Amino acid sequence: MKIDLAPPYRGTDLGHEAETLLGPCVQCGQCTFTCPTFRLLDDEWDGPRGRIYLIKQMLEGKEPDEAALLPAYSLKTLEGKSLEANLQLHLDRCLSCRSCETSCPQGVRYGRLLDIGRELVEKAVPRPLKERLARRALRAVVPHRYRFTALLRAGQTLRRFLPDTVRSRIPQRRTAGAWPDHAHARSMVIWQGCVQPALAPDINAAAARVLDRLGIRLIAANNGCCGALSHHMAATDEARAFMRKNIDALWPHIEAGAEALVITASGCGAHFRDYGQLLHDDPHYRDKAKRVSEMARDIAEIVAAEWRDELLQDLPAPQRIVFQSSCSLQHGEKLNGVVEMLLKRAGFKLMPVSYSFMCCGAAGTYSLLQRTLSESLRERKLKTLMASRPVAIATANIGCLTHLALASPVPVHHWIEMLDARISGEAPL
Repeated sequence: MKIDLAPPYRGTDLGHEAETLLGPCVQCGQCTFTCPTFRLLDDEWDGPRGRIYLIKQMLEGKEPDEAALLPAYSLKTLEGKSLEANLQLHLDRCLSCRSCETSCPQGVRYGRLLDIGRELVEKAVPRPLKERLARRALRAVVPHRYRFTALLRAGQTLRRFLPDTVRSRIPQRRTAGAWPDHAHARSMVIWQGCVQPALAPDINAAAARVLDRLGIRLIAANNGCCGALSHHMAATDEARAFMRKNIDALWPHIEAGAEALVITASGCGAHFRDYGQLLHDDPHYRDKAKRVSEMARDIAEIVAAEWRDELLQDLPAPQRIVFQSSCSLQHGEKLNGVVEMLLKRAGFKLMPVSYSFMCCGAAGTYSLLQRTLSESLRERKLKTLMASRPVAIATANIGCLTHLALASPVPVHHWIEMLDARISGEAPL
C-alpha cells in the first residue's frame, strides 16, 4: 500500500513508522473474517481492513471515500462525522486482539499501526467530558496496585448490600495459598502486575509451587502495571513512564542472576515483549528495555521447557475441561497450542473449541468502556466453550478469567492453578 503523508506527518518518527507498517498491506481482506467486531457488527469500518484504510486517509489528510475501499462491499455510512471522529469511533471499538495479524498473509503489524492511529487521533479529536473523566478515572485507579486493591476490597466487603447489577460485577475474594521459598540453583523473577494480586493471588502462588517442583525458585518482584492499559488508551507518555519504572524495579533481580522474567498474565507478557521496540528511542533505557523483552517468558514456555512426566503420580480421575486461549497468548505471544499440550500431558480431558481464535470481549478496559459489545462477545464465546459440556474452563489471562467468570455456568481458572492442583494430587478445582 502506497501512502503520501500529509505535511503534519511528513518527516516525523510516527509518520515514517506508519508508512513502513502500511507498506505490506494489499487490502486483501483475509483479516476481516477473523475480526471479532466485524463478525459481530457486520461493518467493514469495524474490521481491520476498514480501520487501516481510515488510518491511511488520516495520514494523507484526506476524507474517507466509501467507494474507494472495495466497491463490492456494502459499507455502512460514516455518520457524517469528520475523518478523525470516525476513526476514533472505530478504533475505540477495536479489541486489540491481533487476530488479524495471525491471519494476515503479508505479515502486517496491525497492533502497532493501531497504537499509532490511536495516539494521533487522540490528539486531534477532543473527547466529550464524560468520556475524558471515565478514562482518566480508570487510569488513576486500575494500573495502581494498592489503589485498585483498596477499591476492590471495599466492594467485596459491601457486596451483599449492593444492587444485583453491581454485585454481579464484583468477584469473590480469593486466597493465595503457600508460596515455597526453597533454595535452588536456579531462580526467576515473576511479574505480579496491578490487578492480579487483588483479583487472583492464587495464580502466581500456583506458578511458584509448580516451578519449585521443577527446581526453580520464583521471586516476586515489587511491581505494578506493565503499562499496557495506558498504552492502549493512547496515554503514551504515561505508558512509557510505567515501563521505565518497571525496568528500574526489575534490574536488580536481573543483575542478581535471575534467568527469566516469568509472566502468568498473557496480556502483560505480550506488552513486555514490546518494551524494546517501544523504548527504542530512549537512550537511557533502550538497552535495558531490549534485555527485559528478551527475558520475558510466559509461564507456559517455562513449564513446557522444564516438564517432567514423573511429576504425575496417583492422580485423580481426569476432568473434562476446555481451554480458552486468550488473544494475547495466541496472537500476541504466538504461543497457540503450548498450554493445550501441557494440559493434555497432565491428563486432563481437553475438549475441542470452535472458533478458538475469537476474543471473549475482556480486552483490558474494553469490558468497561465498550460494555455492550464486550458482553455480546462474551455470550458468543461462552456458547462455544460450553458446547462440549465441560466441568471447568481454563484460561491464561486474568482479564479473560474475570470477564468469563462473571457469566460462566462453570468455574473458570488459570491453567497453572489447575496444573498445580493436578500434580499435587488435590481434589479438582
